[in-house]
Amino acid sequence: MKIVLIGYMASGKSAVGKKLASILKYDFIDLDSYIEKKENKTVSEIFSQNGEIYFRLKETECLKELLNSDLDFVLSLGGGTPCYSNNIKTIFEKSESFYLKASINTLFQRLSNEKDHRPLVAELDSDKLKEFIAKHLFERAPYYEQASNSIITDGKEVTEVVDQIKKRLI
Repeated sequence: MKIVLIGYMASGKSAVGKKLASILKYDFIDLDSYIEKKENKTVSEIFSQNGEIYFRLKETECLKELLNSDLDFVLSLGGGTPCYSNNIKTIFEKSESFYLKASINTLFQRLSNEKDHRPLVAELDSDKLKEFIAKHLFERAPYYEQASNSIITDGKEVTEVVDQIKKRLI
């Protein structure tokens, strides 16, 4: 089984994915990390040296490679992955997908505390950060909403979200 976690940055994809994979005894794969290993560069280096179009092509290539494999895994996607190259269709056809849905306020709170580790938002002040999140969610929600399942993560611990996913897998 291939389980794919979709959602905006800081929605909990990595934390939930690692815990879920551990419980199911599946591999956990972070798509960005997978790309970094294949390219032998960080995502930031790929963007700066090769551009976003190159990154998005590699992202789609790696996503298809994983989804067409015989492996069982939990895959955490980058926030933009479902929005490009008809990736959401491939995800929907080849996996059980879960949109980890967090409100703008939850994402704002989490990202405010993680700005140093998030290059995309590191330089934004509080007002700009909230606006940035709202704009991105508005653009990306139609893609995220195509996931097979949607789970609201606001106010929930990682274990609660994992339990909800497990119940839907049965």
